[in-house]
Amino acid sequence: MRGGWTRSGDRRRLVRRALTSVGPGDGEGGGHEQEPDHDSRLWHVTLSVSGKPAPLSEVRRGLEQLAHDHPFLLTSRYADDHAEIRYWEEARDLHDAAAVALRLWGEHRSSAQLPPWEIVGLEVIDRATYHQRVAEGYGPPPAHPVGVHPY
Repeated sequence: MRGGWTRSGDRRRLVRRALTSVGPGDGEGGGHEQEPDHDSRLWHVTLSVSGKPAPLSEVRRGLEQLAHDHPFLLTSRYADDHAEIRYWEEARDLHDAAAVALRLWGEHRSSAQLPPWEIVGLEVIDRATYHQRVAEGYGPPPAHPVGVHPY
């Protein structure tokens, strides 16, 4: 599982899922496997961050490390003072997908040595809306091949 929140059992309590995929016993929770979430859907996430200029080589290296740590990232575009990260997230609903996206940059700023930028934009749309936009010609900009690319 990638990250987010799921409903667990009949009690409908929220259970936090780790952002990275781990095997039993490798992460939080003492090795207990969580029940599969059969109600999850795919959400297309675009996260925009911005801040004081940083060396392009450091921005690129940080985004590449983030993509390495989290292979669900589709593509990242960057400049010296802003970046955009696009990926698919599996989550129960938009709220859960957005919650994971809003934590992504901050939780991995240190481990991936990302610039101390703030989140300045977030778009989360369901799979059907994404495909409808693309079909109508007003979807997201054409994606570069998967990976990290300058603007």
